[in-house]
Amino acid sequence: MATTCTYTSVLCLSLAFLILGSSASSSEADILLSFKDSIQDPKNSLSSWSNSSNAHYCNWTGITCSTSPSLTVTSLNLQSLNLSGEISYSICDLANLALLNLADNFFNQPIPLHLSQCSSLESLNVSNNLIWGPIPDQISQFQSLRVLDFSKNHIEGRIPESIGSLVKLQVLNLGSNLLSGSVPTVFVNFTELVVLDLSQNLYLMSDVPSDIGRLGKLEQLLLQSSGFYGQIPHSFVGLQSLIILDLSQNNLSGVVPQTLGSSLKNLVSFDVSQNKLLGSFPNDICSAPGLKNLGLHTNFFNGSIPNSINECSNLERFQVQNNEFSGDFPGGLWSLSKIKLIRAENNRFSGALPDSMSMAAQLEQVQIDNNSFTGKIPQGLGLVKSLYRFSASLNGLYGELPPNFCDSPVMSIINLSHNSLSGQIPEMKKCRKLVSLSLANNSLTGEIPPSLADLPVLTYLDLSDNNLSGSIPEGLQNLKLALFNVSFNQLSGEVPPALVSGLPASFLEGNPSLCGPGLPKPCSDDLPRHRNSFGLSSLACALISIAFGLGILLVAAGFFVFNRSTKWKSEMGSWHSVFFYPLRVTEHDLVMGMDEKSAVGNGGAFGRVYTICLPSGELVAVKKLVNIGNQSPKALKSEVKTLAKIRHKNITKVLGFCHSEESIFLIYEYLQKGSLGDLISRPDFQLQWSDRLKIAIGVAQGLAYLHKHYVCHLLHRNIKSTNILLDEDFEPKLTDYSLDRIVGEAAFQTTVASESAFSCYNAPECGYTKKATEQMDVYSFGVVLLELIAGRQADRAESADCGDILKWVRRKINIRNGAVQVLDSKISNSSQQEMLAALDIAIHCTSVLPEKRPSILEVTRSLQSLVSKTHVSDSYLSTLEENSVPV
Repeated sequence: MATTCTYTSVLCLSLAFLILGSSASSSEADILLSFKDSIQDPKNSLSSWSNSSNAHYCNWTGITCSTSPSLTVTSLNLQSLNLSGEISYSICDLANLALLNLADNFFNQPIPLHLSQCSSLESLNVSNNLIWGPIPDQISQFQSLRVLDFSKNHIEGRIPESIGSLVKLQVLNLGSNLLSGSVPTVFVNFTELVVLDLSQNLYLMSDVPSDIGRLGKLEQLLLQSSGFYGQIPHSFVGLQSLIILDLSQNNLSGVVPQTLGSSLKNLVSFDVSQNKLLGSFPNDICSAPGLKNLGLHTNFFNGSIPNSINECSNLERFQVQNNEFSGDFPGGLWSLSKIKLIRAENNRFSGALPDSMSMAAQLEQVQIDNNSFTGKIPQGLGLVKSLYRFSASLNGLYGELPPNFCDSPVMSIINLSHNSLSGQIPEMKKCRKLVSLSLANNSLTGEIPPSLADLPVLTYLDLSDNNLSGSIPEGLQNLKLALFNVSFNQLSGEVPPALVSGLPASFLEGNPSLCGPGLPKPCSDDLPRHRNSFGLSSLACALISIAFGLGILLVAAGFFVFNRSTKWKSEMGSWHSVFFYPLRVTEHDLVMGMDEKSAVGNGGAFGRVYTICLPSGELVAVKKLVNIGNQSPKALKSEVKTLAKIRHKNITKVLGFCHSEESIFLIYEYLQKGSLGDLISRPDFQLQWSDRLKIAIGVAQGLAYLHKHYVCHLLHRNIKSTNILLDEDFEPKLTDYSLDRIVGEAAFQTTVASESAFSCYNAPECGYTKKATEQMDVYSFGVVLLELIAGRQADRAESADCGDILKWVRRKINIRNGAVQVLDSKISNSSQQEMLAALDIAIHCTSVLPEKRPSILEVTRSLQSLVSKTHVSDSYLSTLEENSVPV
């Protein structure tokens, strides 16, 4: 009987547990489904969340359950699922929920304070959403949190002092927001804090809180790109667990604490770049054996780098570029076994490059341009097989190039221009990945090595301003050279035909013995000769006599021309011309040709644009820049030459320029159909979608070339539809690119500001930062893409404010079927799906947050993916119309 009772009791107890477990399971599943009901899930990422699903709810997307003491939800990770809607408080009914990760979605609401009711919640991550508004004082209600990540949102206002109540925090990330004001002194409470990130808050105006230095467990301190000012607190010597310290791009001043290096024993990354720090760097900065990344670039340091830097046996990245450092460069850096990157350009370092650099077996990149290095290029350079970039221009290096200087099999870029190198250029056969070689402005002699023609990806070759002789190797014309400059040498013979036709004439000038089509000296076959007593042919004697007579006439004519020229210059000012293509035009022709009849645009605040017919009958476009700043003639020539080297089908060619003290004439190729802006503004504007998509792709390709592919990476900084020209086949070409390099940054900023208080094409961050970025160009491109999609100008709208096209588009897409109303009604419905896809790309390009915008390469690929779809749609157009199939 006792046995029966015991058996029955156990059975009943088991059944009770099963019933309770089933009830709990049902309850948690219902809570999750209730939470799902408040979420918009366009990609159906939560399709597994269903009672009809065969999977247990613990196996649903993003759910993690614990098995002890009972089966219950402990973690909900829904990161990067394109979710939006409301973050419902119902999720707090999960009694054991410890982690909630909703990062990288599109939740658009204030900070979800109601989640403080989740009694077991230890980690809350809503980063990279559209969370907006201030941090309320009630933030202190999150008493259990160890991880709080609100980064990459639109959170604004001050950081409340009540945040200091979260004493259990190990991670506090408020980076990439719109926080303002001063940072409260509350960090002494965060005794467990490991990560503190207040970076990318441009409106913060605060000194660095000294109490941060009392956080003994802090490993990462990220304060870069904010508004911090004042000195680095001496208390930072107490951060003995610190691994990463980033104070870059602020307004810090004063000196670095002298004992900082010896105190931070575990430091891995140190970056105080782009501040206003003064004085020499502390001598003990690298006594910390764990240092792996030292970045000091773009400061106002004045002094030398301590030799103790050589003791950093684990150092991998050394960056001190754009400072005022002087003295001998720390020689031990060149032989560190783990060093990968050395950047020290734009300082005043001196000393020689040691042969011991062969010991830097992992060295990948060296940039030490614009310093005072002397000595020879060491033999050890060629023994570093991982080196892909070596750039040491504008120094005092001398002697011959070692035979193995280009032996690294991954070498891609070599720049040794503007030094005092002599001797011959060695044969280069091993560096078959070499893309760019610049040896300009040295004293090199001998012939151009024929082995250069065997380097399959060589694209940029600059050997100008040397003493090279002999002929140009014929094999070079088989390379796809975007730049080949051998000007001002002593070369002779015939220039390979492909090089003559594809190069600016200025890249061959200064070699009087070169001949070829379009050059001052044409090539001709030897003629039969009859020798006289002096060994000269009769023809030669006759030619000498004629030349002597012509010389006398030329001298007389020269006096006449000189007098006329002097008189004209006194009237027109002192002009200087530089042509990158053979143009038969004078400054006088340009000045006289620029009148009201030839004006084709106002050119914005920089000056007007004219169409000039050259004496040869060729048409060119001339942009007159009048607000030119204070560029020296040498600097001006250098900057325009940089732009003239650009060779891309979607970028207008700079043919040459003329300049005086008051203005600059930029000469561009002429394009028949004018600007995209003029085309869109016409009342009868009608262009099929395939042509508009072609224009968008072309503009994106041109912009991608400037950003990523051109060796001197450039920003356009003035993208708008009036700066996009079209040829007769509607192939677009960008113009007015990088004008800041020509007129100077200050003049560019002043002119752009005077052109319009707020431009429709300017990204929102233009209002609070002067630092140009690729993301700003992407934003401007997005506005142009919207113009193509909507068939309307950006500055024409129903409201009076200039930023209307974006506001108009956003108003439309926020209503039911509103996105379709954005599309130009003059385009057939058969292209609707492709246009909506392009609209989605434009919306992402014009995101308020720069980090949410795609790169221009991603934009190009996305647009190109629409091409085949467009062709398919166009091919079915007649069928759709005949059968009245609704699209």
